Formats: sequence, C-alpha cells, structure tokens
Amino acid sequence: MRPFDALTAVAAPLLRANVDTDAIIPSREMKSVSKHGLADGLFAGWRYTAIGGRDPDPAFVLNQPAYAGTQILLSGENFGCGSSREHAVWALLEYGIRAVVAPSFAPIFHGNCVRNGILPVRLEPESIARLAAAVEPDPQRRTLTVDLVRQRVVGPGGLEFGFDIAPEEREMLLEGLDAIDLTLKHRDAIEAFLARDRERRPWIYLQ
Repeated sequence: MRPFDALTAVAAPLLRANVDTDAIIPSREMKSVSKHGLADGLFAGWRYTAIGGRDPDPAFVLNQPAYAGTQILLSGENFGCGSSREHAVWALLEYGIRAVVAPSFAPIFHGNCVRNGILPVRLEPESIARLAAAVEPDPQRRTLTVDLVRQRVVGPGGLEFGFDIAPEEREMLLEGLDAIDLTLKHRDAIEAFLARDRERRPWIYLQ
C-alpha cells in the first residue's frame, strides 16, 4: 500500500449526498475479484451517456478537461453508503483518487479507504462548499493540498481547514500499512504479552 503524507493535486467537486457504492462502481462493471481493471467503470452511470457504453458525458465533472488528472474528490454527506463492496475503493484508487473530502462517510467504506491508501477527510459542509467554489476551471486555482502530517486541507485564496483522524488510521496511511502489517509491527509486544500471560494463566493454553 502506498504511504500517504501530503498531496497537492487537482480537486473535483462532486457535491452529491449519499453517493453509494453502486454509483461509484456499478455491479455490472465488476467482472472479477481483482483490484485491477476497474477504473473504466468508476462512476460509469454518470461518466457515460449510455448504460454499458463508453461515450463520455461532457457534463460530468471528471470528463471536463479542467479536472483532468483529478486525485481529490469533494463530495456530500454519507459518501460510500450502500453495499460494502471494496471494489468501490479499488476503482477510485486505480483511477487515481487518493483523497475524498466529505462531511461524513459510510463506516465500512471509510475503513476500506484507509486499508487501501485513500485518505477520507471529514469537513463541515460549509467548508467543503467554500473549497468547491474556489476550485475553478483555472490551472492556478483548481488544486488543493491535503496534508495528513499537519491534518490540514489548504485551498486557493488562503482557505485552510483542519480535520481529525484516528491515530491508528493516521499511522496506517502515513506508513502504508494494511491491518495485517499494523498488527505485525507490534509483534514483539504481542509475543511478550502472551509469554507473560502463559506464566500467569497456563491453563488457558492447555490443549
């Protein structure tokens, strides 16, 4: 998993509430259990003019030249709701999205983001609206900086907002650790605890 510390990149406003996982990657686009080959299906129901087609809808924000190379999404509350499919996060990541800024996230989706190297940032709706208004189709104004080290989002015109993230999630993202790697990082402490516990309660370990 790629570590995440700070990212300065194009940000696209997708200010819709309740963007569910079926909108992020429709089930018809999930043709394998692999993490790869999903980017074309990202937001397929909105990106393309017809179901199953690949003709871009020019009205959709990610198809607009001003937002080419987007790596940051600004969105509405309850992002990633619906089914628990991890394919939604895989599709975002393969497309190039590294951070999603929203007022709230579905809990399972939030966890899937952290485990795959995407930073979910919670900001107040008013803060996101101000960032979205500042992200104009102008090369000098459409980028944001998402800084996990400082836990800040910095936008054009001096906009700056702080955000909170759980210490364990911050550690996973900064160091590029998945849940297993995070556990193994503390293997010595775990083994020392087990050794002490075996001495105190040997009957627990009888087979």
